[in-house]
Amino acid sequence: MLELKAEPLTAESFAPFGEVIDARASAWFPINAGRTRRHHDLATVETLGEGARTLISIFVSQPVTLPLELDFLERHPLGSQAFMPLHEERFLIVVAPPGETIDPAEVRAFVTDGRQGVNYRAGTWHAIQSVLERQGEFLVVDRGGEGHNCDEFPMPLRIIL
Repeated sequence: MLELKAEPLTAESFAPFGEVIDARASAWFPINAGRTRRHHDLATVETLGEGARTLISIFVSQPVTLPLELDFLERHPLGSQAFMPLHEERFLIVVAPPGETIDPAEVRAFVTDGRQGVNYRAGTWHAIQSVLERQGEFLVVDRGGEGHNCDEFPMPLRIIL
């Protein structure tokens, strides 16, 4: 079993797998007569293949216990998948680079600070949604449409903080 210690999430450390979504780290401009700050274009939505479309969903996740043990990672080869917590929920992220197999030496674990989200690039291996401390609600943006868009790779993992 591969054991990973989750490290703090930063844009630099997560760059090989996608983008960190964090309004605190972005430029903004005023809209709506100056009453709203727009943090614009925080992540790139990828929808590959004919008939693809962008989905916007809300996921409600139950908290996990630590250490977290998992049996597999999954990937979405035809589109990116973004998760943004709605109520400052901290969550664990486990990722590996795209490819047909997963090299255990390249698997990484991160923990958010509750105000960060992530956008997994198309094909990036990742663990299932793993919210900490309390139930979490997440805005999720991903790909819908025709085509097979979810693969699983068996891999026993143990994640600690």
